[in-house]
Amino acid sequence: MSKALLLLNMGGPNNVEEVELFLRNMFADENILVMNPYLRKFVATIIINGRLDDVKENYKLLGGKSPLPDLTAELIKKLDAVLDMPVYAAMRYVPPFADVALEKCQKDGIKELILFPMYPQYSSTTTYSSLEDIEQRCDVLGYEPKITLIDPYYDDYDYIEASVEKIVEAMDGKSTQEYDLLLSAHGLPVSIIQAGDPYQNQVEGNASAIRMYLHERGIKFNTIKLVYQSKVGSSDWLEPNLVDVLRNPRHRKVLIFPLAFTLDNSETIFELDIEHREIADKIKYDDYIVASCMNSSQKFVDLIVDRVSKV
Repeated sequence: MSKALLLLNMGGPNNVEEVELFLRNMFADENILVMNPYLRKFVATIIINGRLDDVKENYKLLGGKSPLPDLTAELIKKLDAVLDMPVYAAMRYVPPFADVALEKCQKDGIKELILFPMYPQYSSTTTYSSLEDIEQRCDVLGYEPKITLIDPYYDDYDYIEASVEKIVEAMDGKSTQEYDLLLSAHGLPVSIIQAGDPYQNQVEGNASAIRMYLHERGIKFNTIKLVYQSKVGSSDWLEPNLVDVLRNPRHRKVLIFPLAFTLDNSETIFELDIEHREIADKIKYDDYIVASCMNSSQKFVDLIVDRVSKV
């Protein structure tokens, strides 16, 4: 056996006690807080001290943990059944960290690591950060496999097809023309985009491809709008902000599709489906629907297998 597949993701706390670890590792990442190490540590401490208790309470509403680890395990189980290579999760900020998989691969004599980002669009804050983490941990282990990174797939036909499947599934037979479709991507500070990060362009390409696919299939929504979620702090972030759009409705039936996530997590289950639903309820939306992510859908499994098989 000469190859192994690693699924790259940020990860999600496996219990409430891991919330602090998750936040500390995330804000210690130089790709997330782009500043000198001393200032980064200072700013991270301020953010964590201000948010820790609230974030813990949020995870309690999710049953005391992120849904992402279990969803990852379900996906790996399906991939194991069809791929002739071991499949591992490689989380960036909480266990299972990449070195668990890397040590096993090194012991088993794996010569090539295929890295599949669970991020459809490339960003220094996600794909690059995970790739850098893999490379650094390999160096520490003295492990020198060939590393193959799967390209972004945000506008691949089969990914768009799988996305629209989740959109249609969420509508559950309701008339799409009565709804606004909000394609919600995780936001980023404008400064990161201005430094050359391709994320915004790829998100816009993703949204455009979905619009085109829906048009070609005759699936019509009242409007289709790209929005950004999860803003933190007072700096300029990508616009329009989902919260602002929800608070100023021109239409009161809305379907939200999480554009930048492939597995459901706190940003989809809590932020979109609990926290933002409260906004919709207060403003008295007629209907507020959140589509699920790909998770372990057959189309997404097929996409991963297809990409990996071509390496």
